[in-house]
Amino acid sequence: MRPIMKISGLQLVGFLLLLGMLHECQACAEYNFVVQESSYTRLCSTKNILTVNGQFPGPTIYVRKGDNITVNVYNRGDYNITIHWHGVKQPRNPWGDGTEYITQCSIQPGANFTQRVLFSTEEGTVWWHAHSQWKRATVHGAIIVYPQNGTSYPFAEPHAEVPIILGEWWKQNISDLYETALQSGGEPNISDALTINGQPGDLYPCSQPGTFRLTVEYGKTYMLRLINVAITDIMFFAIAKHNVTVVGTDGSYTKPLSSDYIAISPGQTMDLLLEANQTPDQYYMAARVYSATFNLTYDNTTTTAIIQYSGNYTPTSPPPLPNLPYYNDTNASFNFFGSLRSLADQEHPISVPFSISTSLFYTISINTFPCANNSCAGPNGTRLASSVNNISFVDPSLDILEAYYHHVRGVYGTQFPSFPPLLYNFTAQNLTYNLQTPEEGTEVRVLEYNSTVEIVFQGTNLVAGTDHPMHLHGYSFYVVGQGFGNFDPQTDPSTLAGLPLDSRPAILEFGSCTAILIVT
Repeated sequence: MRPIMKISGLQLVGFLLLLGMLHECQACAEYNFVVQESSYTRLCSTKNILTVNGQFPGPTIYVRKGDNITVNVYNRGDYNITIHWHGVKQPRNPWGDGTEYITQCSIQPGANFTQRVLFSTEEGTVWWHAHSQWKRATVHGAIIVYPQNGTSYPFAEPHAEVPIILGEWWKQNISDLYETALQSGGEPNISDALTINGQPGDLYPCSQPGTFRLTVEYGKTYMLRLINVAITDIMFFAIAKHNVTVVGTDGSYTKPLSSDYIAISPGQTMDLLLEANQTPDQYYMAARVYSATFNLTYDNTTTTAIIQYSGNYTPTSPPPLPNLPYYNDTNASFNFFGSLRSLADQEHPISVPFSISTSLFYTISINTFPCANNSCAGPNGTRLASSVNNISFVDPSLDILEAYYHHVRGVYGTQFPSFPPLLYNFTAQNLTYNLQTPEEGTEVRVLEYNSTVEIVFQGTNLVAGTDHPMHLHGYSFYVVGQGFGNFDPQTDPSTLAGLPLDSRPAILEFGSCTAILIVT
């Protein structure tokens, strides 16, 4: 007979706490990110690029919905850097967001910083990247958020899942390119190539041996976890003779949308199902830029990768290319984005709020600052800038989050306007020069906790105008309406509907201009 063990109430509580800690730690994976210079060859030449763990693209993080992870970032490079978890809400953990001068100061060369990354409602594909100048061009990677244990996808589980990362490559050093653009005040040089999983593809010189290839089996379904890591370019993407079915975007599920092409904005992610249902052969997947802005230079090349079926056959050479929409096909871009809808099923309910406590109207503009003797490289000798509600963001000396929590005065102001200070025909073709120069400042908009906020983003046609996505750190939002021209507060609200949930993660980013929301 075994002896009877007596356990006190305190011991029992301690035992249960230990079990809870062990259970939690199963979801507390730890990653080491070493930021370092690494040598890579593309387009017939070799250069050093900034990488994480020597990888380009960087390592993929795998988690389940609701997991927490720790990432130790060691900066062994030559530049200040931060790492941002794009699309991760980080509830009650803004310190781990990784946004330079907003939630933290940069990690200096030789220093390290440990970040907790808290996953909550995200499910699908999000990503991580450097949030310092343009270093995200090479410092980035995928985050795959699987369903929680005991749950499943709202569609048949695919045979395999593959990150497909659309990016850019410059022969020039990225930091030098960025600094040159700042000093000149003009547009930075466009990329020398577009890339798929870090490779330009067959249509570029010295690139065919490295072209990314995905082997598939006839009759099976594959999930392509598509991420656009380009600096500013919206892209069209397609696979020759295959449709794809969009089932998720930005860490949330969508109603299945079958299409022979997709449009994807910089910073955006999409989950695509690919059925390998064509004659066994090789087929190009391809991507190129969408740019409807008049007189704006862009990379007009096409990057490719190859879908190759397993089995014995003589492949078509070269593989067929997909029919991508033309570079300035606004209808193709607008129609695709306008077709996305939240899944809104029983396990993924959607409830668009209609009781609004705060209404914000934000104009988004390309601007210019005058230069002495018209000596800059922008239009008419000016320096290019950008703004939200006519304020162009100025980096503070201390990160805003730290200044807020420690009540440090003088770092930022709280007078960010809720409405444009200048009213004019925002989308007119010919706007006067006096509208082009913005104010400079580090201003925030303070919101009460639990506010329900409606934001109208109004593009303007100042200088050249541009196409650009909007992105809200720490939150999801519902896109309830879109259109062309000037927003009409009398007629446009009647057309609003519960359109797709945008889970891209309070910072609204547009080029170099930033509007900050602080929730109190």
